[in-house]
Amino acid sequence: MNHKMILRTAGRIVALEGALLLLPALCALFYREWTVALVYVGVAALAAVFGLLLVFLTRRCDRTIYAKEGFVTVALAWILLSVFGAAPFVLTGDIPAYHDAFFETVSGLTTTGASILPDLTALSRGGLFWRSFTHWIGGMGVLVLMMAIVPDANGRSIHIMRAEMPGPVVDKIVPRVRDTAKILYFIYIGLTLAEVVFLLAGGMTLFEALVHAFGTAGTGGFGIRGDSIGSYSPYLQWVITAFMLLFGVNFNLYYLILIGRFRSAIRSEELRIYGTLVVILTGVIAWNIRPLFSGAGEAIRQAAFQVASILTTTGYATADFNLWPNLSRMILFLLLFVGGCAGSTAGGLKVARVGILVKTAGKELNRLRHPRSVNAVRFEGKPLSEETRTGVVNYFALYAILLAAVLLLIGGEPFDMETNISAAISCFNNVGPGFSAVGPMGGYGGYSVWAKMVLSAAMLLGRLEIYPIVLSVSPSTWRKK
Repeated sequence: MNHKMILRTAGRIVALEGALLLLPALCALFYREWTVALVYVGVAALAAVFGLLLVFLTRRCDRTIYAKEGFVTVALAWILLSVFGAAPFVLTGDIPAYHDAFFETVSGLTTTGASILPDLTALSRGGLFWRSFTHWIGGMGVLVLMMAIVPDANGRSIHIMRAEMPGPVVDKIVPRVRDTAKILYFIYIGLTLAEVVFLLAGGMTLFEALVHAFGTAGTGGFGIRGDSIGSYSPYLQWVITAFMLLFGVNFNLYYLILIGRFRSAIRSEELRIYGTLVVILTGVIAWNIRPLFSGAGEAIRQAAFQVASILTTTGYATADFNLWPNLSRMILFLLLFVGGCAGSTAGGLKVARVGILVKTAGKELNRLRHPRSVNAVRFEGKPLSEETRTGVVNYFALYAILLAAVLLLIGGEPFDMETNISAAISCFNNVGPGFSAVGPMGGYGGYSVWAKMVLSAAMLLGRLEIYPIVLSVSPSTWRKK
């Protein structure tokens, strides 16, 4: 285990967070929140000093990173990001208790959007900006950002990218990892700015447009109003719906479009499944909820928004879907598991992984009927290797075991079963809102400190797709061979 290189990379990440903390400080200065600005500058300096000290102490080290180091580096970096990122909330008084601030920060960085805050209007502008900006930082991955701006010393940074980027398979778009990271962030920033322009055109202030674009880009869903997006105009709701769906698409497809391979992009099997789910489920829910709204147009808008929000694990809401008919609520509950496309900023199992699971199950059923038949599982037009299929099945098995463990660990909380089950599933899949007490108009503030820490761990497990966290706490990872 290359301990020094792990600490060196983690130090760079914390120092980078220190630089990013200056943005909410500038926001606070703009709104004349002098004390808030001072706090963010102070925490930024502390993070920078801590991070640069780690870098200095490990300056003489082997720069090689293998898969094992990649997983541990990602896990350690995200935990340190959450620890430092929570400090400004406490020091400004926006969130007085550190465990609550830690939960809120983990929720932001993992793009979950689960909140313990009962009254968003009590937060400072700097705090609201940082809270939403954590979504944007965590959406594409802060280590991917670091690779885009820090030279790649050894060419093995792909192990870090694979450990942080969501999806069953992650590979380089172009030969150099640093160039791949730059392309991903170029697309990410471009889509974010495009959404800001559309939101400004709909009447949002620049502050509102930025925080909602951050929440949509990272598929996180932190808002600045108690009713999320419900009190904004239909135009703004449609804009956010469209961009939630865009950020739920594999970013590799956008690269194909940029280099002129449009046909290759639209032939993506995962994209077709993703689009089909959106269209069909929006239609079913719109038909089911039509008596609750004044016309078909409004029912379609509400259905499309909520399907996009839950499928992409963004978590914004325009209505309290707790009050919708059971069929619509059951569809949304099942969507908690699915998530967006692999290689997007969305959470969940991912459409690709669900598609591979379904096809693998179909192959096994066919093998039982015809034992001598040889049918390869194909996805994206190519036969999948046994290693890929086994990896997806094993991931799902570990996912189910850990989700059950989270459910048991919060089972003693004083909430009904629907609340606890949906809270565990929503946090593990980085969705945010669940049902009953943790629905779109509720929150997680009523949970105990223990439950909040368990759910914070669940959010990290879900965002990093289990393996970095599990391997980091496994004794065998640290044992010398």
